Amino acid sequence: MNRSVIASLALAACCAAASAQEVKVPVQTSDKGTVYVAPNVTSTEDSANTKGAVMGVERPDGSGVYGGVDTSGPRPAYSAGASTGGNVSFSAGVKSDGKNSAGAKAGVTIKY
Repeated sequence: MNRSVIASLALAACCAAASAQEVKVPVQTSDKGTVYVAPNVTSTEDSANTKGAVMGVERPDGSGVYGGVDTSGPRPAYSAGASTGGNVSFSAGVKSDGKNSAGAKAGVTIKY
């Protein structure tokens, strides 16, 4: 009984994490990379509303750069960031509304 509950919770967590990924819509693709738009979409019963978007470039080696705006709050929030490619990738980004909210993030991704 306990194992089935734990397995169900693990499956639900995996599904929730998978659905939390942003949708990147490719605008232009070439050998050098892909230009994409990731809209911030909220849905209702009969429509979908866009509250900003992120636009970025992603290269085949995994490196990229992005910038965007989120208008879902009382003030628009702007974001920018970049990442390196390869087996050890470093990434950094910032987000701010210019007044009350500001943040920075950084990370390392190791492919093995």
